[in-house]
Amino acid sequence: MLDTVPLQSRFLDHADYYARWSGLATGIVAAQQLATMESGDITMPLVFAITAFGLCAVGGVLLGDALTLRPQEAVRTASVAPRLVRNQVPPLMAPLLLLQAASLGSMLVIGAVTASSDPYQIGRAGHVITVTCDGMRTYLGPWPGLYYSGPMLAALAVGTPVCVWALRRITHGPGDDQQRRDRAWAITGAWGLLVSSQVLLVVLMILVALTEKGCAGQLGAATIVVICPLGLLSLFTFGWSLLTVIAPRAVDDEAAHNA
Repeated sequence: MLDTVPLQSRFLDHADYYARWSGLATGIVAAQQLATMESGDITMPLVFAITAFGLCAVGGVLLGDALTLRPQEAVRTASVAPRLVRNQVPPLMAPLLLLQAASLGSMLVIGAVTASSDPYQIGRAGHVITVTCDGMRTYLGPWPGLYYSGPMLAALAVGTPVCVWALRRITHGPGDDQQRRDRAWAITGAWGLLVSSQVLLVVLMILVALTEKGCAGQLGAATIVVICPLGLLSLFTFGWSLLTVIAPRAVDDEAAHNA
């Protein structure tokens, strides 16, 4: 039997998936181009690459949400219980992502306060940390000071309010509970990609700086012990976020049982 469903209708039924996957693909291509661009600093291209990937992922999910077809119900019903955003987002992963975002903000603030300038590299203020090693002043980097954290903070300042607005719109907008949950999980996953990828980058920067030349001392060793678990957590949340953006329904049944 021939398929009588119009091609346009079939495309619109899956337009949200196409948009999310296109956002990820665009982010990967952009990240590859930025990471390989010529620069006197090997870290800044990586910062731009990670930031671009996260923003493209968020943009693709937002576009997919805008293209999602709403169910056309003959009779609309409404519940007397108020709809809350926290009831739509993943109950276990959302707190972990919020914890990561708070940790990222703390690391960037501490990095900005403790960063200094290498007198031998003009125009890169706030990209190293100064320590005393064998009685001599030594500069360790790359350090997540304002030189590197500027693009990260800008991406968070853009991506976070947009995702919050999208979650509120989904929560109070039309659609059934299943569809709202799918869309909210996809938005949460996209924001998770933006946050967890930047946490991984900052942790990597700190590890490289503090293990360079063995001059970090006891405070540096304690810092490494603290941030290593955060890096492992970020790896886990990055994988979860990526899976959720690709196919939010793949983890939706688990949410229903945990709710």
